[in-house]
Amino acid sequence: MGRESKLERDAAFSAFMSDATPSLLRTAWLLTGSTDRSQELVQAAFVKTYAAWPKVRRESALAYARRILVNHKTDTWRKTSREVIVDDVPERSVRPDSSIEHRDQILRMLDLLPRQQRTVVVLRYYQDHSEQQTADLLGISVGAVKSAASRGLATLRTAHPSTEGSQR
Repeated sequence: MGRESKLERDAAFSAFMSDATPSLLRTAWLLTGSTDRSQELVQAAFVKTYAAWPKVRRESALAYARRILVNHKTDTWRKTSREVIVDDVPERSVRPDSSIEHRDQILRMLDLLPRQQRTVVVLRYYQDHSEQQTADLLGISVGAVKSAASRGLATLRTAHPSTEGSQR
């Protein structure tokens, strides 16, 4: 690989990082509830994405990095018996109209869900992925996504009745 192509590769990846960081940080924060852990996950996703950058299609680079992020988080969950949500929140809001209290409530509610349900709810309802996209990201069936989403939303409705009607 010549010097010039390496510079072009690095420039393209730098531009991708700038564009993808906010989205990946929000996803990671929703999955972990921790700003520090979110930054670690995003950094790990960028490292692995950079290593594969010559093979990554530019139009699907964000999806590729998001899948790495989710897989890395899933591997971490498998290694630990229970993760404790910390009390920090990201500088940027989860949704533009979210207050700090709202974000804290979202985290507390997501903490009620088992790992797979939490991941499915975040990908489906906060990242707006289809059932098929979510299944592909997690390497599970569409039926498993539907089941996890249904059970997760039922738990959230029980915990907070005003979420009634939030299902798509």
